[in-house]
Amino acid sequence: MAAKTAATAVSSFTAPSSSSSSDWKYGVFLSFRGEDTRNNFTGHLYKALDQKGIDTFMDDKKLKTSEEISPTLVTAIRRSRCSIIVLSENYASSKWCLEELVEILECRRTKNQRVVPIFYNVDPSHVRYQTRSFGEALSKHEKNLKIKEKVLTWRKALTQVANLSGLHSLNKPEAQLIEEIMVDISKDLKCVPSTDTQLLVGVNSCIRELESLLCLESTDVLMVGIWGMGGIGKTTLARAIYEKNSDKFEGCCFLANDDKAIELFNHYAFRNDSPSRDVIELIYSAIAYAQGLPLALEVLGSSLCEKNKDE
Repeated sequence: MAAKTAATAVSSFTAPSSSSSSDWKYGVFLSFRGEDTRNNFTGHLYKALDQKGIDTFMDDKKLKTSEEISPTLVTAIRRSRCSIIVLSENYASSKWCLEELVEILECRRTKNQRVVPIFYNVDPSHVRYQTRSFGEALSKHEKNLKIKEKVLTWRKALTQVANLSGLHSLNKPEAQLIEEIMVDISKDLKCVPSTDTQLLVGVNSCIRELESLLCLESTDVLMVGIWGMGGIGKTTLARAIYEKNSDKFEGCCFLANDDKAIELFNHYAFRNDSPSRDVIELIYSAIAYAQGLPLALEVLGSSLCEKNKDE
């Protein structure tokens, strides 16, 4: 394992008790009005999330002509641990944004999804009571008979999201706002031991022994190799240690033993010009990739299939 080296863009996050951790694919879903913030605030926020090691869904389609959001977006919302809604001046003019908002709030209700509204150059009261640009946009939507019945749902959603605890951009530098967002959501988006790891018999003593070798409180960069025959649980142990300690670092990922993973590690770890080299930390924690029980136990278990207790 090595620490304090480089950046990457993938993490695993704790899930609420009502959902399995396997339900989550993304740490954050970004809902925003492209023409307002794609090339400034939201673009910078996405970069900050990426450098933090938070897997973030940001729709890259600039033009949306359909009145219904795509199944891809619905799936991304439902499989995100947290949604950040950038409520900018023209947010309500987009039917897509409003449909995203309704879906996000439904996931908050049914999946305990964390929702963070960002009032970007707008007053929360304009969102809550649909005045100014928000009122004008909804009035235009109401003239479209095809979606007129949806407007009431959108109004309720805007009122609801405006009543949530959020962050404001008024009279605040963008960099400061982004830093506040990162601090706010990082409390919820922390890597935790998976259910499989928690159920592994005897893994805790192995974790403690290996952690003592890692000297996690040290400022030095360390690498510890785990050697042994295939299938005895080297990767499972490495993953368990990664999941237990990754939230102590600014950025982290679990790399698989394939060419792409090694290429990624080398790309970040040994670039002298990496802008985040001094501030982003990486736990390089595995030689191979596996989920659940060690291979040896899986093979042994399969050999016992359909055998009686004595056998």
